[in-house]
Amino acid sequence: MSHTADSRGAAAGPRTPAAVGCTLLVIALGAGATSCDSGHPLAAEPYDATDRISFSGSLGPGKKADPDQPLEVVAKDPDGRITDVTVHDATGRYVAGELAADGSRWHSTSPLAAGARYTVRVSTEDQDGAPGRKVITFDTGRPLTKKRLNVDLGPGKGTYGVGRPVTAELNRPVRDRAQRAVVERALKVDSTPAVQGAWHWVNDRELHYRPKEYWPAHATVRVRSNLAGIKVGDRLWGGTAEPLEFSTGDRVEALTDAAAHWMKVYKNGKEVRTIPVTTGKPGFETRNGIKVVLGKERFVRMRSSTLGIAEDSAESYDLPVHFATRVTWSGEYLHAAPWSEGSQGSANVSHGCTGMSTENAKWFFENVREGDVVKVVNSRGETMTPFGNGFGDWNLPWRKWRQGSALTTGDPDGPAPAGRAGLRPQSR
Repeated sequence: MSHTADSRGAAAGPRTPAAVGCTLLVIALGAGATSCDSGHPLAAEPYDATDRISFSGSLGPGKKADPDQPLEVVAKDPDGRITDVTVHDATGRYVAGELAADGSRWHSTSPLAAGARYTVRVSTEDQDGAPGRKVITFDTGRPLTKKRLNVDLGPGKGTYGVGRPVTAELNRPVRDRAQRAVVERALKVDSTPAVQGAWHWVNDRELHYRPKEYWPAHATVRVRSNLAGIKVGDRLWGGTAEPLEFSTGDRVEALTDAAAHWMKVYKNGKEVRTIPVTTGKPGFETRNGIKVVLGKERFVRMRSSTLGIAEDSAESYDLPVHFATRVTWSGEYLHAAPWSEGSQGSANVSHGCTGMSTENAKWFFENVREGDVVKVVNSRGETMTPFGNGFGDWNLPWRKWRQGSALTTGDPDGPAPAGRAGLRPQSR
């Protein structure tokens, strides 16, 4: 006999219910009389499980339910019990809940949405095991507060490299872990083909989503928010968010060995070009680690003053640079450097960028896209930071990445929680 309140969102099995500090919206159920048919009770039509239905709080005839209040379903027949409860709104969003071990009551554990119509399906059984059913609908009112939590999802529509994470920028800070969990559960990511992934809170206003490994090549990724009308916290309700869909192209990875002064470019696992390069010299060493292409600029003026180098010093420079592929916001590029061709493949003489011939830089520029992966090894520089200077997300091991989710419990190395923010195949 299942004790699962809802296989698509509710917690399975009895657990210690979370404390509920506000008045519960109660649907009181009484078992109706069953037929005197001498056949097996399970062969009978389900009986009407409700003699009467009473609601507490603000709900009543002509009124709408307060979305601030949890939903509770109670079996009033001492000889019967609730066996299953499902609750969903008109858009298909399910409400998670917990069913008591003895089947005496069920209560919601995820918030109701404001301005929504809900359908509640309750299954019961009497002392003889005969099944009962009850279906009701109710509407929720609008929240009194005007404070909304809106979400800006990224990237925009287009084709990206396999290293581009999904981003969610919030218009208000969310610091409480329980409130963060509400937000995460409402942010849905689906991909074809499906892969395992998780959200990570970068700060109070920003989340990133990435798979355990890179996205598959030629994948389709769909992102949406179900926060609209959902209570996030005291006087804070979910607002709008535009859904997005983007695709990935070939798996393009550039691997630079700063000690060997060569860069190898791979496409779908096959090496397609080896390029002699120069990277950062002592004092200006190129960052180690995994970076992601942020954009491309056919021409950019590079000045040492942006790095804090005095204009009259020996390290001063002011150069026109062509075919510049950006990998950090602070100004690290892979670009044409015809002035250093004599050192490319043999010495590191740059101020942190990866320089190559104009021909090679043009080829690289034309064969990579935003989101492609650039990795540097064997440099004496620091490791690329995960956040704040581009997309260094992939420098966090999966275990640490999962620890940045408000939904992670137990072993962070295990699979993402089912039915939460993890990826699932897109329904057709």
